[in-house]
Amino acid sequence: MTDFTKILSYGFWDNSLTEYLIALGIFLLAFIVLKIFKKIIIAKIKKVADHTETDLDDMLIKIVDSIGWPFYLFLSLYLSFQFIQLPEIIGRIFFFIVLILISYYIVKAAQELIDYGFGKVVQKRKKEDEKFDASVLNLLSKITKGVLWVGAIVIVLQNLGYNISTLVAGLGIGGIAIAFALQNILGDIFASFSIYFDKPFKIGDFIIIKDDLGTVKKIGIKSTRIQTLQGEELVISNKELTESRIHNYKKMERRRIVFSFGITYETPTEKVKKIPDIVKEIIEKIELTELDRVHFKEFGDFSLNFEIVYYLNSSDYTKYMDIQEEINLALKEQFEKEGIEFAYPTQTIFFNKT
Repeated sequence: MTDFTKILSYGFWDNSLTEYLIALGIFLLAFIVLKIFKKIIIAKIKKVADHTETDLDDMLIKIVDSIGWPFYLFLSLYLSFQFIQLPEIIGRIFFFIVLILISYYIVKAAQELIDYGFGKVVQKRKKEDEKFDASVLNLLSKITKGVLWVGAIVIVLQNLGYNISTLVAGLGIGGIAIAFALQNILGDIFASFSIYFDKPFKIGDFIIIKDDLGTVKKIGIKSTRIQTLQGEELVISNKELTESRIHNYKKMERRRIVFSFGITYETPTEKVKKIPDIVKEIIEKIELTELDRVHFKEFGDFSLNFEIVYYLNSSDYTKYMDIQEEINLALKEQFEKEGIEFAYPTQTIFFNKT
């Protein structure tokens, strides 16, 4: 046996020098291949991705490119250690380091995908509605990321030998205690999710809740803010909103309007008969209106009462008031020409002479 062979066969920690050299070669080869992959291959893929229309490939390349040198170093070391015998404690330490690094980068990649997906949804919604509030989606994104981190930590602890059943049970009990302590806040948060997905109203809608009415200005995580007609800001918890009946006038494509008026009993029958035609002519001339009916409804205490029903093809309340004003003025003008008098509360007293 030559001196060189003796040197190669020399061993310590249950490994010969030859085995250490093989492990070193594996380490260098793995590390160089991984660095080449990152520096050259990823760079070439980047150039190709720059000329594509989709940005999904750019995001995937960004994920791979974000992997740092510690991961490549410890992964190469872990691969090389498979070819030599090491004390169990050292092998486990490197296994746990690699496991933690892999879990970390997997969660980071998942976070990038979550941000990408939620970002696309927000962009789409903002194109549809410039006033769209993304706070609910942002909260949902954070909750999803938090669940990912908790899951990764549990997996790592399980591989470290901890009994996760006790940990999960403890987390469950703690979660229940926290849920009871924060049930009102959590109720509002889950109600905000319900409002977002069910969409009973959105920013800019005019709504009525019980005795309150106004325009929705902001839909937050815990509460919704409404600008009332009087000008003040009304803050209502999301839970209360989901438990209340809401009248959303923005959803109304057209408005059904009923109004009435009375004329005096002294009005001749011939003129009473003209009133439906007068009303019909006035309403049919106005844009956005559709007449439904005009009826001499009843004999009132001091007036002959007419009821009119028409439709307005607009949900704008101000537009409705403008058109109703136009109808009222036209009625007054036409009645004055015809000599028809509107009634007002009067009382006639008859005296019998004995």
